[in-house]
Amino acid sequence: MGRIALEGMEFFAFHGFYDEEQKIGNKYGVDLYIYTDLLAAAETDDLHQTVNYEVLYKLVVAEMLIPARLLEHLAHRIIDRIYQHFPLIRQIKVNVYKFNPPLGGICRHAKVTIKESR
Repeated sequence: MGRIALEGMEFFAFHGFYDEEQKIGNKYGVDLYIYTDLLAAAETDDLHQTVNYEVLYKLVVAEMLIPARLLEHLAHRIIDRIYQHFPLIRQIKVNVYKFNPPLGGICRHAKVTIKESR
């Protein structure tokens, strides 16, 4: 089994618990880790034998466009969408973080990590 990672993806999106957060938006980050069998791709050098990074990115973008109140919910939706598109993936770990969360003080980002296996 191998791992494919897309780290440091950044988006401006309209997520947040408070209505105001969903109106003004904020900067968000996503790290994605896909665990799957990479042997066929390694042996054949064939893109069709692996998980296409460009497709993964587009799946994340699609979920980032749909507002969510909780980062936990957003992370779970990203995982569900990827499993629907790539059923042979064995495990997905995703970090979703909100830059400068409105906490009343200095905080670089608030982050949620969810890891789900099949």
